[in-house]
Amino acid sequence: MTMSQTVTSDSLADAPGATDASDLRKAELLAETSDLRIRALDALPAPRAVRLAQPLGTERSDLVTTSRREVRDVLRGEDDRLLAIVGPCSVHDPAAALDYAARLAPLARELADDLVVVMRVYFEKPRTTVGWKGLINDPHLDGTHDVRHGLRLAREVLLGVLDAGVPAATEFLEPTSPQYIADAVTWGAIGARNAESQVHRQLASGLSMPVGFKNATDGDVQIAVDGCVTAASEHTFFGADSEGRAAAVETAGNPDCHVILRGGRGGPNYSPQDVAAALDVAARSGLGGAVEAGVIVDASHGNSGKDHVRQAAVVREIAERLAQGEHGITGLMMESFLVGGAQAPGPLDTLVYGQSVTDKCMDWDTTEGLLRELATSVRARRSTIR
Repeated sequence: MTMSQTVTSDSLADAPGATDASDLRKAELLAETSDLRIRALDALPAPRAVRLAQPLGTERSDLVTTSRREVRDVLRGEDDRLLAIVGPCSVHDPAAALDYAARLAPLARELADDLVVVMRVYFEKPRTTVGWKGLINDPHLDGTHDVRHGLRLAREVLLGVLDAGVPAATEFLEPTSPQYIADAVTWGAIGARNAESQVHRQLASGLSMPVGFKNATDGDVQIAVDGCVTAASEHTFFGADSEGRAAAVETAGNPDCHVILRGGRGGPNYSPQDVAAALDVAARSGLGGAVEAGVIVDASHGNSGKDHVRQAAVVREIAERLAQGEHGITGLMMESFLVGGAQAPGPLDTLVYGQSVTDKCMDWDTTEGLLRELATSVRARRSTIR
């Protein structure tokens, strides 16, 4: 048969007198080529249904709105306080996370003249290869991947943190999950592995809160700045609406994106010279606003070699520099939990209460002391410009 004589299954189906057999053959062909490596497709509840079942409410909404504005002002240099994003590397035990929030809340209020404190409430963990992917993906820590429960549990934790009076920060990894939780989030992050991803840059362009882009895992800051430039622009991309339907999403662009220095494979990048170099790269973007006003320093990850003891030393070093009048650092990220260090993931009843199951975290007492040191440093920095 020549090419001109080729008859496709579609043409057979459209021909007069097409039989049921041809329709069946079409279905068989589809079955032979689609979803060959998909074990199951478990439909999730619509984002709107989850939000209606666990509504944000007026008081929580007011906290999110107010704290977003405060964070934005700090990042733009319009508020001389320091943004302190502090909390567990990841949430694996909701009770322990809410315990941490209850301890953080009064301290945040006490230090509010000098610090804008936002709690890390991270549910999605990017993995270099494989491992536990976070509370949303595997809430029971047993490989059952009960995502339906994970989404509801994550929202429950966020609402509980807000009820304690603490704004929440999270990293956005899955492009659909923000529909379920973003209304309760004050500050968002795009991680080092995703800062160059078009999907995540587009996602950030539509998020309603300030978003930080981390430098790449190799330490490249230009990638983070490019992420901010891209996210500040308008985009149209594939996504989902509040009913869970596939949609073409059109965004207005996010003007409050900024750079996070987290170190890299070559070592730390939080020195005064590193901060100045990052701001030089940011200045060439022409964006102005938060991206040029300063950077956030992540005291964990590459800046401390994921060593929680070294992380405390990094924070103290930065506090000393702030006290001496250094500008250009608008925020600081710290990984902290109730108990210092880390443990392997496992069933909750086998774990140390309040200890991380991902990166090593500083303990609560150390964290409290460091936040007080930072507040003192901010006051000292303030006095240097009077």
